[in-house]
Amino acid sequence: MNPDVVAVTIKGVMPTANGCAVFLGNEDKTFVIYVDHAVGGAIQMALSGVKKERPLTHDLIGQILLGLGARLEHVLINHVEEATFFARILLSMENELGKKLLEIDARPSDSIVLALQSGRPIYVAQKVFTTVEDMTEILERVLMQQAAENAPQPDEDDDIPDSDSESDEDTDSDDEDKDEDDEDKR
Repeated sequence: MNPDVVAVTIKGVMPTANGCAVFLGNEDKTFVIYVDHAVGGAIQMALSGVKKERPLTHDLIGQILLGLGARLEHVLINHVEEATFFARILLSMENELGKKLLEIDARPSDSIVLALQSGRPIYVAQKVFTTVEDMTEILERVLMQQAAENAPQPDEDDDIPDSDSESDEDTDSDDEDKDEDDEDKR
């Protein structure tokens, strides 16, 4: 792989007050890109493999590319300036005249959705990856908090035995009655 780029995956999508936080990274580092609610939802649907009744905008773009015989090769988040990220989509097209590569400027959020839908890699320029803040610990804390919130809570009645179940005293007295019956029979 090209040493000037780093392969990343989506590590989480979290709603925020103004949109969604998309956590991207690898085993070394995680960073965040903030996107609007609509694209955050599209990323989440692509991650979850949600089937839609009608095509959404990103589905339409994918279908147009397919119809034109173009293939999304990969996405590259190539620049960041004052917390605004920039990306490029690399497409390839091949026909009887030959092969053509096309690079298109795009928002990272839209690029991510298209890459996820087509199962293609997402890369980050090394210069971007080294400058972004590592958010690995924050993501881990948020995921742990979500897991704790989603964990089944024990019922308050768990300490109280069910009326149907026998208590230890009932069982002991039943055993004593049995022993007495056995002695009477002897």
